[in-house]
Amino acid sequence: MADRLTQLQDTINQQAEHFCNSVGILQQYSTPSKFPGFDRVGTPQPHQPQEDYAALFATLIARCAKDIDTLIESLPSEESSQELQVASLGRLEQENREAGERLEEVVRQGESLLQRIQAALQDIAQSQLDMQDPAASAIDVRLNVDATMTAAAAVTLVKRENVQSVVNNTVSSNGTQHRLSSTAADPSLGSVDQ
Repeated sequence: MADRLTQLQDTINQQAEHFCNSVGILQQYSTPSKFPGFDRVGTPQPHQPQEDYAALFATLIARCAKDIDTLIESLPSEESSQELQVASLGRLEQENREAGERLEEVVRQGESLLQRIQAALQDIAQSQLDMQDPAASAIDVRLNVDATMTAAAAVTLVKRENVQSVVNNTVSSNGTQHRLSSTAADPSLGSVDQ
C-alpha cells in the first residue's frame, strides 16, 4: 500500500481522467447546434446513446472529489512536531516489543502442546498395533511365563542336587547305607534312598 501523498496523487490523476473522458464522451454524443442561415437540409442526425453519460460522469467526478478531500484531511498537520512523531514511534516500538513477547510465549506453549500431542499419537499408534496382533502379544506373555517357570525349575533342580550331595557326604558312614526320611533333609524333596 502506498503512502498518503502517493494515494492523493493517484486520486487526482483519476479525477483528471474522469474530466477528460467526460468531455470526450459528451463531445462525441452531443447533438450539433444549428446556426441561423447555415442550415443544411438532409443532414443526418447522430445516433443518441441510450445511456446517460452525463449522470454517470457526474457521479464518478463527485465520488473522486470526496476521496480527494478525505485523503487531504488524513495528511499530518503542521502542528505535529518532530518530538510528537518521535514519541509516537517510541510508543509503537514498545507495543511491538510487547506483541513480540506475547508471540514468543504463544509459540512456546504451542511447541509444548505439540510435543504432548505427538506423544499421545505414538501411544495410540502402539495401542492400535498391539490390538491388531493379539496373538503376538499372547505369545510374548506365554514366553515370559515359560521362561519364568523354566528358571524356577532350574533353581529347584540345583537345590535338590545340592541337598543330595550334602546328604550323600554326611550320611555315609562305615560303608553302610542309611535311609533318611524326606522331612529330615528337605521337606520339599520327598524321600531319598541312600
